[in-house]
Amino acid sequence: MTVAARLNEFAASESGAVTVDWVVLTAAIVGLGIAVVASVRSGVGTLGSNIERSLTSTPIGATGTTNTLSTTR
Repeated sequence: MTVAARLNEFAASESGAVTVDWVVLTAAIVGLGIAVVASVRSGVGTLGSNIERSLTSTPIGATGTTNTLSTTR
């Protein structure tokens, strides 16, 4: 078989087409995931800081005093 015939056979072969499809699909999903993380990263950081500030500034009452977080009636 000549080199030209082998190249034509290789070009006509579709045995690796499914693999290429999966690679492209996986790359698209990874790219979408990176885009989502980049878009919500600052908002999540701000939310975490707000929660931390709220938790550290909430007073916890001593035994025998009124607790502002108490849910008993």
